[in-house]
Amino acid sequence: MVGEKVWEKVIRVIEKLAVLLIFLSPFYIAVCYAVKSRKELTAGRLDFPKVIHWENFAEAIRRSNFFQALMNSTITTVVTVVVLLIICSMAAYVIARRKSKFFNSMYFAMLGATLIPFQSIISPLYSELRAIHLMNTLAGYCIVQIAFQSAFTTLIITGFVKSIPLELEEAAMIDGCSQYGTFWKIVFPLMKPIISTVAILDALCTWNDFQVSVVFLQKESIKNLAVTQYYFFGKNTADLNYAFAMILMSMIPILILYFSFQRYIVSGITAGAVKG
Repeated sequence: MVGEKVWEKVIRVIEKLAVLLIFLSPFYIAVCYAVKSRKELTAGRLDFPKVIHWENFAEAIRRSNFFQALMNSTITTVVTVVVLLIICSMAAYVIARRKSKFFNSMYFAMLGATLIPFQSIISPLYSELRAIHLMNTLAGYCIVQIAFQSAFTTLIITGFVKSIPLELEEAAMIDGCSQYGTFWKIVFPLMKPIISTVAILDALCTWNDFQVSVVFLQKESIKNLAVTQYYFFGKNTADLNYAFAMILMSMIPILILYFSFQRYIVSGITAGAVKG
């Protein structure tokens, strides 16, 4: 019995190490590519570099519009996340607390909206943004991101709001607190775990998005990091070392955000999924 338990623990450790290696392998590849010369990449792409070429990062910055792209990504991500948190938290609160058929139908409408693929509406959306002069603007890009992420964000927050005891709101209203005051002073502070969760998920989606960016951010001055990385990919050649150097630099801000709030992700998503 003791021997079987020991072997079970060993097997679990081996399984965890295997999963860890699978998830870390892309980071290893990215680092190897980023610090190699082109000659070393040609000789062996997965071999650890003999000489670390830190100058690849400086060259990637010099050859691309990195800092402007970083600013554009930061602006669009912050604006998108803040607007989503404000709008979706209020919408989720109303949908969760109102029991009428209208608000129930709104919940299922949000659920259906998550199934709409971006490719199916790209043409009319492109035409509409051009018509209202928001094509190739950061404001237009933010509007598109907010529109596509609002349904998913609202659904997650709605599940969490349903888990908040209604008695807290009733007590606040008895004390004379208005509905808006009850939401912002009582309910919203209790939503910290799910707010942190959706903030990270929405930030990751906006920061890493390429599909929307390449369509609606075509001017050089408003391109974000996802599009700017393609400076190093030509028709017949690709500077993989510079491209991966830029990819690593682009990952730093979002990784800092993720590790700062990652403890809320599991608890937030779990709480939002229990109540449907």
